[in-house]
Amino acid sequence: MSTPTIGVLALQGDVREHLDALRRLDVDAIGVRRVEELDRCHGLVIPGGESTTMVKLARVFDVFDAVRGRIAAGLPTFGTCAGMIMLADRLRDGAVGQETFGGLDVTVRRNAFGRQVDSFEAELDFTLFDDPVHAVFIRAPWIEQVGPSVDVLASVPIDGEGPGRQEMQGTADRIVAVQQGSVLATSFHPEVDDDLRLHRHFVDIVTS
Repeated sequence: MSTPTIGVLALQGDVREHLDALRRLDVDAIGVRRVEELDRCHGLVIPGGESTTMVKLARVFDVFDAVRGRIAAGLPTFGTCAGMIMLADRLRDGAVGQETFGGLDVTVRRNAFGRQVDSFEAELDFTLFDDPVHAVFIRAPWIEQVGPSVDVLASVPIDGEGPGRQEMQGTADRIVAVQQGSVLATSFHPEVDDDLRLHRHFVDIVTS
């Protein structure tokens, strides 16, 4: 595949930032709101934003079932922050009856790191790369459980204080990046940084 077409689900969130990152890698990047746009894609990015709003808009635009079906059928997909929530098979602290696209055998805690004021940045060691990745966390989720086919790519150490941390004792590592086959997810926002390594890794998944 010489030049893949990669869609960014363009319902809400950091759509423009992901499109810019992909185009810098010479990818044919398009916004996706309709099934016919999804049908053009060799891969799909689900951006950060607000997961419950994404679900509602995906239903309004009648694309929810198509996205879920394409992911289940093997469409390479990259979810960041809210996109990680949307890819999780199981949620904690989700809205009542909150739906997800699924595709990742993980349990994700929504807004686990706290509110907007609890946003932070960190240098993360990644199994994929020799050098750390600068990660920006904004109202971010974390992963509490992974299935046997999920590869953990990065974790961040945190203490047991604050929202969503009542079950923790002392300091623990929380998983913030995973891959399961052709599905990649991070709880942070790589699209707001100039480092294109994660987007390049996803393009490699799409073209492999």
